[in-house]
Amino acid sequence: MPTPATPPLVLASTSPFRRELLSRLIADFQVADPRTDETPLPDETPEALALRLSEAKARAVAPGHPGALIIGSDQVAVCDGRIYGKPGNHERAVAQLQELRGRTVNFFTGLCLLDTRNNQAHVRGIPTLVTFRDLTDQEIAAYLEREPAYNCAGSAKSEGLGIALIARLEGSDPNALVGLPLIALCDLFRETGLRVL
Repeated sequence: MPTPATPPLVLASTSPFRRELLSRLIADFQVADPRTDETPLPDETPEALALRLSEAKARAVAPGHPGALIIGSDQVAVCDGRIYGKPGNHERAVAQLQELRGRTVNFFTGLCLLDTRNNQAHVRGIPTLVTFRDLTDQEIAAYLEREPAYNCAGSAKSEGLGIALIARLEGSDPNALVGLPLIALCDLFRETGLRVL
């Protein structure tokens, strides 16, 4: 009896970090740009925002990939109820790191696996608590000179030199902080019948 064909897998992200992480599990997948409006809704919690956007990104590329499993992911950095987005420039990155030094930030990652065969979205939320060291202004300047993390929420790349800014990490998946929680993704693959092993 023939086994059902494995559906195509699509990563709804242009992030090279998410692409590299997914390639650790599966070699054959496509990448699509989700081009999603990431503006929070009125009174939307940061966690709800990340969950909504992870699904929205997957659904944004679904029309071009019928019969596929589509991965969407989004992350917000939250400290004391405030969202810290991508700083975009040097001045804002310095300000973010000055505000966050010595504090604990929840890097909350929303993950969605959309099965376009039945239009079912499997969504998870994965928190990672990051405590920043009590950084000096000189350390912040030296870090951003070597690794200008202007496109990273919280202004630090934990997968690079940014790890030197961190005093402590607490979470269930070391990959979640980079943007694609692989442990949860393996769970979602199993739920949809996709075999990694």
